[in-house]
Amino acid sequence: MGVQQNYIGGKWTDGVAAKDNVNPSDLNDIIGSYAQADAHGVTAAVDAAKAAAYGWNRSTPQQRYDVLEFVGNEIMARREELGRLLSREEGKTLPEGIGEATRAAQIFKFFAGEALRIQGEKLASVRPGVEVEITREPVGIVGIITPWNFPIAIPAWKIAPALAYGNCVVFKPADLVPGCAWALAEILSRSGLPEGVFNLVMGRGSVVGEAILNADALGAISFTGSADTGKHVAATCAGRLAKVQLEMGGKNPFVVLDDADLNVAVNCAVNSAFFSTGQRCTASSRLIVTEGIHDQFVKAMSDRIDTLKVDDALAEGTEIGPVVDESQLKQDMDYIEIGRQEGAKLVGGDRLKLAKDGYYMKPALFTETTNDMRINREEIFGPVASVIRVKDYDEALAVANDTSFGLSSGIATTSLKYASDYKRNAEAGMVMVNLPTAGVDYHVPFGGRKGSSYGPREQGRYAAEFYTTVKTAYTQP
Repeated sequence: MGVQQNYIGGKWTDGVAAKDNVNPSDLNDIIGSYAQADAHGVTAAVDAAKAAAYGWNRSTPQQRYDVLEFVGNEIMARREELGRLLSREEGKTLPEGIGEATRAAQIFKFFAGEALRIQGEKLASVRPGVEVEITREPVGIVGIITPWNFPIAIPAWKIAPALAYGNCVVFKPADLVPGCAWALAEILSRSGLPEGVFNLVMGRGSVVGEAILNADALGAISFTGSADTGKHVAATCAGRLAKVQLEMGGKNPFVVLDDADLNVAVNCAVNSAFFSTGQRCTASSRLIVTEGIHDQFVKAMSDRIDTLKVDDALAEGTEIGPVVDESQLKQDMDYIEIGRQEGAKLVGGDRLKLAKDGYYMKPALFTETTNDMRINREEIFGPVASVIRVKDYDEALAVANDTSFGLSSGIATTSLKYASDYKRNAEAGMVMVNLPTAGVDYHVPFGGRKGSSYGPREQGRYAAEFYTTVKTAYTQP
């Protein structure tokens, strides 16, 4: 088995070491070996991007469209193959993996269109005989650092707009999931991009990530990951006045009111809390339930947990795959113990031994919890949810907003009054009514408030706010 290399300056390049990519569903399955870059590799990638920046910054909308459309079309044509790779390396079920690959294709195709729609303004000056033009120009070179939980969709929604608006890219994927990143880079290598416009440097965040953060030539950094690391990214970028965009997670509430359709509420809660093994920053880990429906909801959720099939991500009928690695599984099990010690009652939450050696656990539901417990304050990032009993809508809204995060917030209700009030007053960047908190579209803004996000929104046409800078030009004919 050969080593999959980094992609720097239009060439496939060796690293200083290599690392195996292990299937979390089957620890005996080695997906491949991937090169590990060091700071010198990042320097080479930055230098290549600098050499390519002038030409790509001034490329035509048609050139950018052609590249992005090529990538989107190939991902779409190979979505089952790429979805299988994704599920094999990250642990999402195969339908989820194929769905994510499809979304990545849609993102590239959307931004292919956006490349043709870069807008400006022409305004009358307050001074006679003077013309004013407002245009958007590329930032220049963008550093992109992505997490392991969406190995192809998150790279897509950062790389595609960066290229669409004329930027060069230095891309570091999460060390746990290099396979999808390498596959995407291989497609980009054949897309018609000039050498140096796109660069892939794989490796550890403490080495490759740090080198990217400190590269003076990178005018902007887009990062998705943990809150603590995000704060470090922000501080480092502020020190050299680089533009920064951060997505850092959540402790998302899903409110269930007495008037809710019970089936809708349970389906939304199960999807939000447990699908994708709960490893989504938009997952609902706090289920806030009014007392009139509380007991029915808890019983229905408990019954549903017992029927959920946890198995190999690629196996037919699997509803929940493995946790991504041993470290994440340990964190999940540690929080299970914390919840017990805090006095919460537990349904599920067992580590599972299946036919294949993998990182499996049964989804966990805590009941009889309060919002001040650690399990309701800290992001667990696994298939673990807590039920918080409240008296009425007003208390539910207050508890939902009582968090340092503010990414996604949901409610199950048949009341137009409460739905409208919740959409207005939920302190989150995204609000869902009778829908899972984890389902979002690719053509509209994504992002949150408080400790969940910092900087301009991702996705949709709002991506232009981060990947471009505004220029105002005055002319006296």
